[in-house]
Amino acid sequence: MPWKETDVWDERSEFIHEWKSGDRKMAELCRIYGVSRKTGYKWVERYEAKGLEGLRDLSRAPQCHPNEIAEEVEEEILALREKHSRWGARKIRAWLEQAHPRIGTPSASTIGSILKRNGLTVSRKPRGLARPASEPLAHADGPNRVWCADFKGWFRTGDGKRIDPLTITDAYSRYLLKCQAVASADALHSKPIFEAAFREYGLPERIRTDNGAPFGSNGDSGLTRLSVWWIKLGIWPERIEPGKPEQNGRHERMHRTLKEATAAPPAANRRRQQESFDEFQREYNDQRPHEALGQVPPVHWYRHSACGYPERMIEPEYPGEWEKRRVARGGQFRWRSGLVFAGHALEGEVVGLEPIEDECWWVWFSFYGVGVLDRSGKIWRPDRWLKRQQKTGKA
Repeated sequence: MPWKETDVWDERSEFIHEWKSGDRKMAELCRIYGVSRKTGYKWVERYEAKGLEGLRDLSRAPQCHPNEIAEEVEEEILALREKHSRWGARKIRAWLEQAHPRIGTPSASTIGSILKRNGLTVSRKPRGLARPASEPLAHADGPNRVWCADFKGWFRTGDGKRIDPLTITDAYSRYLLKCQAVASADALHSKPIFEAAFREYGLPERIRTDNGAPFGSNGDSGLTRLSVWWIKLGIWPERIEPGKPEQNGRHERMHRTLKEATAAPPAANRRRQQESFDEFQREYNDQRPHEALGQVPPVHWYRHSACGYPERMIEPEYPGEWEKRRVARGGQFRWRSGLVFAGHALEGEVVGLEPIEDECWWVWFSFYGVGVLDRSGKIWRPDRWLKRQQKTGKA
């Protein structure tokens, strides 16, 4: 007898009703309903245990999941999250693996489910991918190859005082070298922070910043007092394109974490705020697992620079056949019968003039090309000089 197009539960209920009537034996009933005697007896057992509701299909999910984690492990996950409120599932898993290497660690998705179930995560809106940089930037393939620096963005403490945090990181290891509130975002207050970093960690090859003061300027040279000092130390000032913070993306990502940890809400006063910065720096460098670093803290990857901070500043040297000029007050130097403007940032410094063609010279400050000086007595920015040459057919 084929099954009627009715609910399976109804068919099983009719089977039990006929069995209870005693008119038919079990073997005959099973032949009529097209099931084995083993299935028939199973239905009877389920009916006797739970009534007609016991005849409904049971869930195939296991009663005890083999990957279910112990209660004490879940409690440790929640305690760790409470202590480090900015750590996500993958960082918590990395910490557990290091702290308890002999105990099976739950997967990141399982830890994420625990955090979500306890109301400790908030879904983040998807963000568009940043456009890649169009200009070549140095590849951070080792510690101190590139340092990144920026001001996080000012805010006020509880007592109304303005805070300007200056941050410096090593691009390769993500190590946070400095996180210091300064009185003003200018060269005067920034230089001591960089000098302290140089004395403690040594010198990097490059420092990557945006184009704003005190790192860069709108002048043709792009130099500031701070970047001139870096060049004299042998450090190349590397600036990202205007309006493209994604070219310094690793540093920007650290700033987001810094804001969540120390400025939302801000501390009561400047001293307390700096204490918060210092605590963040220790945790970020020494404890917080970093996904891009194989879920280990930055301290595992950073090493001090082999190039130490010099006790005496060495003046730039130029080949003997070049002309040399010292830039006077006002940013000008004497050339032929007139004055040439080189930039206020170079006041008091010596520049070298390399002859390149008839009545044209490359103006150098150490290894940094300031621009091209032509017979008119004007220093052209390199890119503008190239365009000018292309227009005249000389390039």
